[in-house]
Amino acid sequence: MTAPPRLFLGLLDDAAIFPPGNQPLPDAVRAHRERRTSPLAPLLGPFICSLPRWPELTTALPAGSPLPVSLTLPGGAADVPAAVAQAQAEPRVDLVALEVPASAAGLAELVNAVERHVPPAVRTYVELPWADVTAATVATLAAAGLRLKIRTGGVVATAFPDERQLSAVLDAAVRGGVAYKLTAGLHDPVRHRDPATGFEHHGYLNVLLATGRALQGADVAAALADQDGVRVATAIAGLDDSLAGQIRQHFTSFGTCSVTEPVDGLLRHGLLPEDPR
Repeated sequence: MTAPPRLFLGLLDDAAIFPPGNQPLPDAVRAHRERRTSPLAPLLGPFICSLPRWPELTTALPAGSPLPVSLTLPGGAADVPAAVAQAQAEPRVDLVALEVPASAAGLAELVNAVERHVPPAVRTYVELPWADVTAATVATLAAAGLRLKIRTGGVVATAFPDERQLSAVLDAAVRGGVAYKLTAGLHDPVRHRDPATGFEHHGYLNVLLATGRALQGADVAAALADQDGVRVATAIAGLDDSLAGQIRQHFTSFGTCSVTEPVDGLLRHGLLPEDPR
């Protein structure tokens, strides 16, 4: 039982330096570069770094082929000019994406900053609070060619959207034709309750299925809520390649501080043809 080949390509954005992983940045860069020359490479997205750690990143980079990087900008729209300028001046970095927090009220400012400073080849993901993801804000993102970033976990229970909250966000994005990435709490492929914290974690396979349900006009919340690993994995393996491609046009990737844990999950459920490590 394996999944359609395109379903997991570039799905794993490498957030090794972020909590709870907190890997030292030089070690994380070294590991990421090694994975890019390994059988894991097709599953990898960019290396994620925050703008305040840019000097540390450039110190850790060796000479050679540029490192694909997605920069998170804690300062929001105000960080955009400096982030782009620094990246363009560094030949060892290939800036592929920006990840920028915003609110519905501040969206116009961010759109203006992107239009003025961000090259077309750089994807911009806008992290909005769940309540701010509406048909109107999604339409603004779509008109500006921007993408959505959705936070699905954290260190407190309120950081985790329930299945109905997340389904409303995914459905709005799919209906509006906007691509999205997710971040936090998605190491496991299937929805589950963490026995240590009691927090309900979404599964990234559930999100893939939910995106497919949204495309088909079906029950998105039910796909997110399913905790039966065999049923979820069987449904993933049963997706046809055309629908898998449409799913990935919307759900582009998720940030994970561990690349090995999501891969372990895919192997455990028999969704990869062989161990890529």
